[in-house]
Amino acid sequence: MFKPSRRGFLVGCSAAIATWASGLSFTAFGSAGTEPNQEILVVVFLRGGVDGLNIVLPIAGEDRAHYEARRPRLAVPLTGANAALPLDARLGLHPGATALYGLYQEQKLAIVHAAGLTSDTRSHFDAMQFMELGTPDSKSSTTGWLTRHLRSASNLPASLIVPALAVGNLQPSSLLGNRQSIGMTTPNDFNFGGHWEFGDWQRVALRKMYDGSSWLHQAALQTMDALDVVERANPGTYAPGNGAVYPNGSFGRSLQTVAQVIRMQLGLQVATLDLGGWDTHEYQGDGGTGYLSDKLKELGQGIEALLLDLSNDNGTDHTRRLTVVVMSEFGRSFQENASRGTDHGHGNIMLVAGGAVNGGRVHGEWPGLATDQLYDRRDLAITTDYRRVLSEILIRRLGNPQLGAVFPGYRSYTPLGVVQGTDLNPDYTEATPAPSQRIYLPAVQN
Repeated sequence: MFKPSRRGFLVGCSAAIATWASGLSFTAFGSAGTEPNQEILVVVFLRGGVDGLNIVLPIAGEDRAHYEARRPRLAVPLTGANAALPLDARLGLHPGATALYGLYQEQKLAIVHAAGLTSDTRSHFDAMQFMELGTPDSKSSTTGWLTRHLRSASNLPASLIVPALAVGNLQPSSLLGNRQSIGMTTPNDFNFGGHWEFGDWQRVALRKMYDGSSWLHQAALQTMDALDVVERANPGTYAPGNGAVYPNGSFGRSLQTVAQVIRMQLGLQVATLDLGGWDTHEYQGDGGTGYLSDKLKELGQGIEALLLDLSNDNGTDHTRRLTVVVMSEFGRSFQENASRGTDHGHGNIMLVAGGAVNGGRVHGEWPGLATDQLYDRRDLAITTDYRRVLSEILIRRLGNPQLGAVFPGYRSYTPLGVVQGTDLNPDYTEATPAPSQRIYLPAVQN
């Protein structure tokens, strides 16, 4: 579910809280060897409920027969120009996902099937809110799961310039209650909007105005620093590295924004972005072609470009500290509908990409597609709680075992083996963490 970002200063001050006079530059805040907490999590949310059963589909056995019977027009073929791309002996990948297939073969992409939100809901808004709050069946939380991660992690430094980034015009519920997050569409738009002639004086005046010790003053100063640093990096001249080509459109621009901020090395911990348009009730496509195929090309090419762009930044491979998780609120119905589409379902896929994933594998227990194996006798069953995947990333990649604080009520975590890293003993204590002493940055909108 979408929530408007806390606009804090930047709306009230017309985005005019930075100062060139401070003399800051982005290189002062980090380098490849010294940037605090090298791990970065990027969460891509596919809004609308993606059809995981036509992205990762059965290619053999009885489940293939069930699949063809339930989806006579949507079924991805096994032969021909639009044949499924084999993942293992049981499952294949939609032919529109060739970029993802390349990452899978390079062991940079892991797939989790039959995953998702265990709540019994087919409401987009409820499901998205449950997932992003990290509290299935409850929408009462005042914080999102990423907010609670940032508050509960003990390995984060006291002050960062850009610890959390919400790409786009809206802050997602996963960052609800977070005053550290900055919202921007592109770094080039994240700039001072003062008077063309008196801008420098305005910057200095605003910095003096907020020269104090309260949380408000400190948040203002940190926001000014963030604007100053990003502007000094001259982001409008950015050229993706290593021959990376992002797809046209807002999704490609959003991914490039994430890459730019990572390269600036401002202490980024988490970033969120969306790709919508997955609510395919009508004409999803025939035999591996059509609308779904085009959406998968956009998704795959975007993730491929992000990893390639960050693979060599003057000798630094940022992908070694990058984990990208792709999720959606629920899957689609097993039975295709009369409009050559699918309706709201249950179980789904999750994708995890990066330089430290156990890629080239489909993880999770496959439940089967016989009628008595389906959820409500109509949808793919869920065998992997989505929180299990996220918890593994929190522990093994981000070094945060405080699962009780991040996912209250979830107590059955065991690693699935999706990512590499050290296993820490999960702490299920649900007590509210002590108020953070970090300098919190108000969420920013341009």
